[in-house]
Amino acid sequence: MPRLQVYLPEDIHAQLKARGFSPSELLRNAVTAEVHRHELIEQAETYLAELIAEVGEPTAADRAHAASIAEAATGTPAMAKVG
Repeated sequence: MPRLQVYLPEDIHAQLKARGFSPSELLRNAVTAEVHRHELIEQAETYLAELIAEVGEPTAADRAHAASIAEAATGTPAMAKVG
């Protein structure tokens, strides 16, 4: 297994020690989770591209309907389109 050297600010190191956490295990878990997150994003982007190729881009009405569903489900306004 390759070895890495990681530098942490003193306050974070003190928090790790105070809680008895293993920095190596935390880093390993964080890196594994981040890699998995990126894999899921890539899969979602692939699926979305395939879906758009199959049925076409969503219309403005489709986007507005989706935003209203998201707002109803979360209780927060959907993000406005930027750009």
